[in-house]
Amino acid sequence: MKYILTLLTLTLSVTVYSQVLEPVKWFTTIEKISDTEYDLIMTATIDRGWHLYSQVVPEDGPIPTTFTFAKSEAFELVGKTLEGEGHTVDDPVFNMMIKFFEDKAQFRQRIKVLNAELSMVKGEVEFMVCDDQRCLPPTYIDFNFNIQNTEGADKEDANSDLDFSETTLDNTYTPQGEEESDKGLWAIFILAFLSGFAALLTPCVFPMIPMTVSFFTKQSKSKAAGIKNAIIYGLAIIVIYVLLGTGVTAIFGADALNALATNVWFNVIFFLLLVVFAVSFLGAFEIMLPNSWANKVDKQADRGGLVGIFFMALALAIVSFSCTGPIVGTLLVEAASKGGMAPIVGMFGFSLAIALPFALFAAFPGWLNSLPKSGGWLNTVKVVLGFLELALAFKFLSQADLVLQLHILEREVFIAIWIAIFGALALYLFGKIKLPHDSPLAHISVGRLMMALLVTSFTIYMIPGLWGAPLNLISAFPPPLEYSESPYGVGYSKVAAGSAANHEELPEGAHLLAPHDIMAFNDYDLGLAYAKKVDKPVMIDFTGWACVNCRKMEQNVWPKAKILSVLKNEVVLISLYVDDKRKLEEGDIVESQLRPGKQLKYIGQKWSEMQTIKYKANTQPFYVLMDHDEENLVNPVGYTPNADDYFEWMQAGLKNYKSSTVE
Repeated sequence: MKYILTLLTLTLSVTVYSQVLEPVKWFTTIEKISDTEYDLIMTATIDRGWHLYSQVVPEDGPIPTTFTFAKSEAFELVGKTLEGEGHTVDDPVFNMMIKFFEDKAQFRQRIKVLNAELSMVKGEVEFMVCDDQRCLPPTYIDFNFNIQNTEGADKEDANSDLDFSETTLDNTYTPQGEEESDKGLWAIFILAFLSGFAALLTPCVFPMIPMTVSFFTKQSKSKAAGIKNAIIYGLAIIVIYVLLGTGVTAIFGADALNALATNVWFNVIFFLLLVVFAVSFLGAFEIMLPNSWANKVDKQADRGGLVGIFFMALALAIVSFSCTGPIVGTLLVEAASKGGMAPIVGMFGFSLAIALPFALFAAFPGWLNSLPKSGGWLNTVKVVLGFLELALAFKFLSQADLVLQLHILEREVFIAIWIAIFGALALYLFGKIKLPHDSPLAHISVGRLMMALLVTSFTIYMIPGLWGAPLNLISAFPPPLEYSESPYGVGYSKVAAGSAANHEELPEGAHLLAPHDIMAFNDYDLGLAYAKKVDKPVMIDFTGWACVNCRKMEQNVWPKAKILSVLKNEVVLISLYVDDKRKLEEGDIVESQLRPGKQLKYIGQKWSEMQTIKYKANTQPFYVLMDHDEENLVNPVGYTPNADDYFEWMQAGLKNYKSSTVE
């Protein structure tokens, strides 16, 4: 019964995956700027759940959207192709900042007409789209712009093969992604709020709460006036920090912030900046604004009224800068990597956490009795933040090292540094390490002990990462598994069981996939010939270098012992990369069956067309188990994150292969 249910599940699965998808439709419009200049506008409408990548992605990332225009002496391109803001995320699989578009994307290319006789501009777009389960191979679409028919013709279709009958577009350029996704902004807000709460518990800020309460108690003639002034004070704190976030965004611009965050040199600068912040928190020195600033603001605070309250809030920001400055700086760096409104939202969350306690205690001074007394624990909070700043700093240095491929801060080195940092933090919390501003420690409080145990557990958890453990809890921070001194894990030997281990010399066309030593072919014919030679079934893996979910399957599902055993011992794996941009040999170049009149230029196009024609599917990952006659042993499947389901699928195919060979 279980076997029948498994086959039923796989049959339903293939219904989902064995189909040719077209989640992106392209349209063109033309906007006349002057007698000689025109904007060629390419608009993509994207199905819900899918995303189209930007024109600029880091090296070794997904395939970027690329526009090319046929050369002509009748016109020239003016500048680069412009695009909307989109969404930028820190992708944990590619371990880099990646920009993409959802729902709709619009691109503009300005041209200058050099010959009034110009009638047509031709171009092509190459693009890649993905959803949460699969990616499509690079797709190519032709554009035709009729320059002589701009009036009343703003709804020109991009390609005669596409259907535009149900879509109407205006010719106004609206940058996409001006509002950050709710999820990303909420994450920034929560992080900023927690950071503000941490700043509140530092020795520069916490002792100022009773001082503030005392000020408002003396200045307010009634309880109602005290509550009013407290609310205004809290709002003034929020306004000051939000203005800081607005200023950063306005000065650099939303796109520039993201560009800086993904730039090598700015990652290095961020690293050095966070190290300085960390050393300051650990007690080596204090980062302070000039005393003259604080004195001038204090004088203004004495004026009373709304102006006085505002300057008192500003005085708080200046006086507490030695503690809040490093946290604000780190938060702005993190928010800058998201771009858009993130710095403003981040400063709002941070200031809200700071302002609430001050406003509430100023409005209700009786609550002060419930506050813990100031003491050495405030410096402990500051030191803990210093250790966290130091650990975060190496994330930025790692990103710079990855982009430059220097292999200085490889995975083992990064993890070793984190083990040292958090190990030292554990010793500090246990009272074994003393820093300059620590108070004498007669005993360890229960809270400090629990924190020390938690940090110790985290430190021990990271140790197996030196031997190749994936460390899923912190997977977004260290370099990927393959960026390592030993992709096979420290101390791992290639002499292991499996098909790869049984061959001192690999067969023609085969190679080993790190870190699990799986033998694979990238050539269909060579792989099939070898499968016949060793009498094993073939497993075709339609994949892509830039396929996120392909990497998830390889990192999370394939390493399972029972699945890894099948891949190494019972099948011949042929991995066909649909985004392989190596050019085909002259003798292999043929006309595309899917795009008559177009030739297949690249190896990846060959495999992509093969998948689409033979299996009526164009998504990756896509897995096929077949016999030597190239007949399917079981229905193909796509992204299958459940290892048990994937193993059942493999077993069903192997069982059918054994049955066919016995017959």
